[in-house]
Amino acid sequence: MQDSAKYLIHANIRASGVVERSDVVGAIFGQTEGLLGSDLDLRDLQESSKVGRIDVDIDSEGGRSFGTVTVASGLDRVETAVLAAALETIERVGPCRAELRVSNIEDARAAKRRELVDRAVELLAEFDDRQLTSEELLAEVRQRAEVGDITDYEGLPAGPRVADSDAVIVVEGRADVRQLLGYGIKNAVAVEGTDVPDAVAELSADRTVTAFLDGDRGGDLILRELAQVGDVDYVAIAPTGESVEDLSREAVLDALREKVPYEEFEREAPSGSDESAPPVDADGGSTVAAEAGSADATGPDSPDGSTDAREPERSDDRAGSSTNGQSTEAEAGEGTTASEDDGETDASDEPDGEGATPPDGAESVEQRDASAEPETLPGHVSAVIGGQTGRARLLDAGFGTLAEVDADGVFDAVADAEAVPAAVVLDGPLSQRVLDVAAQRGVGQVVAADTDSFVKQPTGVRVRTAADFEAAT
Repeated sequence: MQDSAKYLIHANIRASGVVERSDVVGAIFGQTEGLLGSDLDLRDLQESSKVGRIDVDIDSEGGRSFGTVTVASGLDRVETAVLAAALETIERVGPCRAELRVSNIEDARAAKRRELVDRAVELLAEFDDRQLTSEELLAEVRQRAEVGDITDYEGLPAGPRVADSDAVIVVEGRADVRQLLGYGIKNAVAVEGTDVPDAVAELSADRTVTAFLDGDRGGDLILRELAQVGDVDYVAIAPTGESVEDLSREAVLDALREKVPYEEFEREAPSGSDESAPPVDADGGSTVAAEAGSADATGPDSPDGSTDAREPERSDDRAGSSTNGQSTEAEAGEGTTASEDDGETDASDEPDGEGATPPDGAESVEQRDASAEPETLPGHVSAVIGGQTGRARLLDAGFGTLAEVDADGVFDAVADAEAVPAAVVLDGPLSQRVLDVAAQRGVGQVVAADTDSFVKQPTGVRVRTAADFEAAT
């Protein structure tokens, strides 16, 4: 009744003894019966739902009782006022003297109107806060549609058609899958790093696989590992320095249309690949570095044709090939002439190639240091980590040493290096902080004694440990 009542009669009651709720209700009905006539009889009004239930809240303390009485009324204002006045005629409750006084008659509709206004203000404020601009609305719809289309294939982000399509496209990360989905390509799966998952390797066994990778060193490393553990049919590469996730629709479709068979791509790779990313052989070393070693022995005119245009220059810098011996002596100028006049051989002025051996047939200190410089990545790993040096070595693309610092200073060394290292060998744990700065600078790979737990692992940096090289040997 109170939900539909027009008025609420509020009254206070006091009794000289201890009374209960039932005593108060009985007193109200008993002492008002016949007082107002049959039209305003309280029992009849309740039966016709013109008066609601009588709510009594009463407590006792010190031998006395006090509380409140509330009566909901559906009568008009005059009838409600008469009923309220009748309540004040109560003189006894049970065996105790009592006094009941009406405190006020509340218009229930006015109270509801106040609640209505307050709630309307709250709803209006919430409505204004939730308003979206057209751009925000479109962006939200687009985002939900794209995320909804990305499925899970063996724990990897993938398009909805990967599970049943005869051909799949292997990309690097989740963002690449989302980009291709936006262009209507729904058969892409991401490897999520340079360590190709077994699920992708198994998938490539019975599907036509196109590797669609970024045009950087990370993409080259992923392709080579994918070719080793799986079966790659075609290769599509983003333009140099660009990522698949940043390409326009036209660029993506053009790249996929111009894909080439993997065998053809592999044949053309030496002449078309980025010189800053030397091929990596099965044991983690560089084929360029291995060829450089053979160039020291055979010279640039070796019949095996393995030495490229970079090798004679690099070999002369480190080992002093005999082909540049004359120019080296000429550049040495007067110092070389003076040494020859004195009949003494200065190892620092003499080329390290043929004719550089001292008269007694023993190597000089400088020659021994030069020959001790590893020419492959496994060699540096053995020297730095296997030797437990507590150092970090920054290497160039040919695995020559750019700098060597304490392991604790590797972060600053990578961050401040003038020439971006192609690889870093660290005798210590690889932290997330060092891995992040390596990714920011464009380091191709990091080899550490062990690794910490990574919150995120950039796809552009290949991470390995010394144990990986031990297993390969």
